[in-house]
Amino acid sequence: MLSWDIAVNRAINNAVPKVYKVLREHPYIEELAKRLREAKLEVLNNLEKYVEETLQSVKNNGGNAYYVHDEKEAQEIVGKIVGKGKIVVMGKSMVAYELGIRKYLESLGNEVWETDLGEFLIQQANEPPSHIIAPAIHMTKESVGKLLKEKLGGVDENSKVEDMVAVVRKFLRDKFVKADVGITGANAIAADTGSVLLVENEGNIRFTTVAPQIHIAIAGVEKILPTLADAMIEPLVQSAYAGLYPPTYVNLTSGPSSTADIEHNRVRPAHGPKEFHLILVDNGRVKANKDNVLREALLCIRCGRCHFHCPIYRAIGNIWGDPPYSGPMGAMWSYIVKGDTKPAMYCAHSGNCKEVCPMRINIPRVLEHIKNLGLHSQGKDKLDYK
Repeated sequence: MLSWDIAVNRAINNAVPKVYKVLREHPYIEELAKRLREAKLEVLNNLEKYVEETLQSVKNNGGNAYYVHDEKEAQEIVGKIVGKGKIVVMGKSMVAYELGIRKYLESLGNEVWETDLGEFLIQQANEPPSHIIAPAIHMTKESVGKLLKEKLGGVDENSKVEDMVAVVRKFLRDKFVKADVGITGANAIAADTGSVLLVENEGNIRFTTVAPQIHIAIAGVEKILPTLADAMIEPLVQSAYAGLYPPTYVNLTSGPSSTADIEHNRVRPAHGPKEFHLILVDNGRVKANKDNVLREALLCIRCGRCHFHCPIYRAIGNIWGDPPYSGPMGAMWSYIVKGDTKPAMYCAHSGNCKEVCPMRINIPRVLEHIKNLGLHSQGKDKLDYK
């Protein structure tokens, strides 16, 4: 059996039953998912209004907010904030990967470290991610042990997983303490308060958002939700459908650190970051929102459940899609941000992804629509995707 088959079978056997168990034991999750879908549709129906409200709310909190159209604009802003010769820790941002932020900062002479364990492993292996929330899912524990033996030492292919994690923990703790800048994504952003919500289990995002003096959050405009109450729902739903409920940590950031301990007068900064920057990214999302079929993809909460129920992903793995986007959701997002119709062509329309999606996205219909767009652009007849 190939290494991919071994690794993905282990992951599926671990993850799939856990999601069904979570939903059975916490039936309110499905109701929260319905509320989340409605809140996200409200934003997509009034996207320009909510983008403006979010930018202003961040500024009201003492932060800096930017709207960028593409990769080039995002890199320019991040480059100006970070500068050169800095230590940067990154807290697993798919949008930062999409925009090439890590490699751009490295080209400026910065030392940049991925701090999510999976992202750290693929950074060390110089490989693309293979799953939206488990980027090193293609690696067996034996291959991880061999990689860490080569890069860090102290473990090998026969070591326990706990010992492998401990080696990386010790290495990255030093980077967190010395870091000048922390960069994260966002699971949700509240338009009314400018707050950023992040869900995680490792604790690396807590370090990344608090230890450095500068925190930069980079996220697509589709992450905006109308209110902080709406945004608080997203981490619960995402972690549940990822089979990791309850999440170990949920982080909420509203501007630079603050204190009101003297005369209850709130001032900034305090012990945490002195600067907070939010970069809202278009990069194809606004155009997709104007297409009645494609806009469904913008509802995706990146739980990765569709991957584990897709026979095509199981068969061909991380070569399906443009990194960091893989699997059924990745085939949609490869078109939105890269204009690439080829990943959609792999879909065999089993329909499993539609059945398990917490946002009830009709993924097969979106992919068939992308196939039509691809064929149309080549001057061929359209398919009937109704």
